[in-house]
This record gives sequence, structure tokens and C-alpha cells, in this order.
Amino acid sequence: MTGKIERRLEEMGIVLPEPLAPVADYVPFVQTGNLVFVSGQIPKVGDDILTGHLTSDDHAVDGTTPPGSQFDKAVGAATLCAVNILSQVKACVGDLDRVTRVVKLTGFVNCDHTFIQQPQIINGASGLMLGVFGDAGLHSRAAVGSSSLPLGVLVEVEGVFEVA
Repeated sequence: MTGKIERRLEEMGIVLPEPLAPVADYVPFVQTGNLVFVSGQIPKVGDDILTGHLTSDDHAVDGTTPPGSQFDKAVGAATLCAVNILSQVKACVGDLDRVTRVVKLTGFVNCDHTFIQQPQIINGASGLMLGVFGDAGLHSRAAVGSSSLPLGVLVEVEGVFEVA
């Protein structure tokens, strides 16, 4: 039987992929007590990885992105990272209905020093958590710029979840 959260994901048109395997000496998640810490997830689906690097040329102005901007692609990358985070949480606890709170997300945006809209990019991940978990999806957050990310990805996001 499918739980409430998985039904919500299905209604949103989201299918959780197989959890991504670690590419170095770490584990994809750690549960300690009622907290699940999910390692940074990248925007990867199947063999496709969303790569890129943002500059001030990619800034959205009044909600509009300039032609050729990677802004929308980066927001989508953050959303995909959040989907991959949820697949890790499910692998850890077995049932996403056990999540009682999204505690924190930390998002890293591949950009140079002129790009200053990191929070708007990481809203892709935050928005998904709110859409999936409702009020329990409200979380603390950090959104930071990074001059380089693994494999040249646009975004990487990690998360902390409280579970019952």
C-alpha cells in the first residue's frame, strides 16, 4: 500500500529514482536517533547530470530570466537534488510517512562571485519539500555559492530530516 507522501509525489508527477550510490568514501545517509542526515545529492537522473556555472548574466530580473540564462535550469537542478534526497530518506527509513519534519537543507550553487541569487535557485529544493510535506516541510536553510562542484554540476543539496 502506498503511503500519503508517496501518493502526493505521484500526484505531483514525481517518481523517486533508485538512490544514487556514493562516489567516494562516505555513506549516502546516516540515521542517529530520530534524525536522518542525507549526504549532498546532485542533479542526476539516469545517466544525465545537469552541469553548468552561473554568472551575473544568469540573474533573473523581476521574475524574468534573460535569453540563454541557466537560471531556470539551475532551479530545476535543485528540485532534482531534492527528489534524490527523498529517495535516500526512503531508503533509510522505508516509508516517507515517517518523516515528521524537514529540519534543514543546505544548497550549493556552482557560480562565480558575480552571481548573487543562490537563495532563488535553492528554492527549487525548498519548494518541493513544502509541496510534499506541507507545514512539516518548512525548514531552516543555507544557500551558498561555490566556485566548483563535483562533476561540474549546477547544484548540490544536502538535508536533515526528523523521523518517527
